[in-house]
Amino acid sequence: MRKIALLAAVASITCATAASAEPGGCLKYGAVGAVGGHVAGNHSVLGAAAGCVTGMYKRHEYRKEAKAKAALYDQEHPGSKGTYIQKATAYDVEHSTTPGKMTTDTPAAPAAATPATAN
Repeated sequence: MRKIALLAAVASITCATAASAEPGGCLKYGAVGAVGGHVAGNHSVLGAAAGCVTGMYKRHEYRKEAKAKAALYDQEHPGSKGTYIQKATAYDVEHSTTPGKMTTDTPAAPAAATPATAN
């Protein structure tokens, strides 16, 4: 019964945070780490702590990249208003990038060959 309650709690935390665009933080990664630590040999607390640290780091990296994208958007559109999240989303839309990546999703098209002129 205890395992079913634990799995239900992990599933509810995972489902509740899955709607946000940001990667999961301390709670989501900590819960997964606790389950992983428990399965690995009764190290639930150690797994939860490691998962929490990992989640905080992932979210920090995501927000740092979003702020960098917002700064690039501000350079292209001076005087634009909105939060850094909104600007990063607008940058993603304009440049065909995905959240978490600064590069475009599609590979660059090869340069067109210039025809040689005949004399």
